[in-house]
Amino acid sequence: MFSRVIAHSARALKPAEALRICISPSTRLFHASQQCPVPVPRLPETGGKVRYGIIPEEFFQYLYPITGVTGPYVLGLGLMTMLLSKEYYIINSETMSAIGTLGFIVYGVKKYGHKVADFVDATNDKIIADFTEAKESRITHLQNHIDAEKEEQWRVDGKKFIFSAKKNNVAMILESNIRERQLMVFNEVKRRLDYHVELEKLKRRLEQEHLIKWVESNVVKTITPQQEKESISMCIMQLKSLAQRSRATV
Repeated sequence: MFSRVIAHSARALKPAEALRICISPSTRLFHASQQCPVPVPRLPETGGKVRYGIIPEEFFQYLYPITGVTGPYVLGLGLMTMLLSKEYYIINSETMSAIGTLGFIVYGVKKYGHKVADFVDATNDKIIADFTEAKESRITHLQNHIDAEKEEQWRVDGKKFIFSAKKNNVAMILESNIRERQLMVFNEVKRRLDYHVELEKLKRRLEQEHLIKWVESNVVKTITPQQEKESISMCIMQLKSLAQRSRATV
């Protein structure tokens, strides 16, 4: 019968809704609760205020606007009277044992409760301090890792500038090598040109010297002994005339 109801409901739904119903159980995890972004409130470190050791203060504050100030007490006494008069609760030896045990517990709480509370608080503070120290140490350790990672990222970003600087240095070195080789070629070409210039100068000088010697030798060859004597005698006469002139001027 249950299967008939499911089949009838499936026929009444749209195909898309039926498909969504069939797919939903396979995709949703029913054993996991949905995450809630609301922060979990902190647990109170101390308990709430109570009366008579076990009755919360909120109980009296809740009944005061309804029954007045004496309402909680009347309710408690009336409830106890009804339980005893109707014999819902029968006083026996176990009741006396319970009263004695409860009195002993109340005495122990009043006598040693603050000492136990101080010991538990001290132990709790020590545990919290240990956990806080471990947390701070872990936070510091992770912060150091974060700072180291940021420094490494900064270094990786700086490698771009390093690569650019190295590239510029390599370009400058190549340019310097090119300039040095161009200067070497210039000096070599200049040296060879200077060599050819000096060679041409030497050739011209030798040609001039050879021409002068050839002219002198040809001129000397054309002079006869008679012309030589006449020229010598003429020179002697010119010297004598110069000597006489010099004496006359003195």
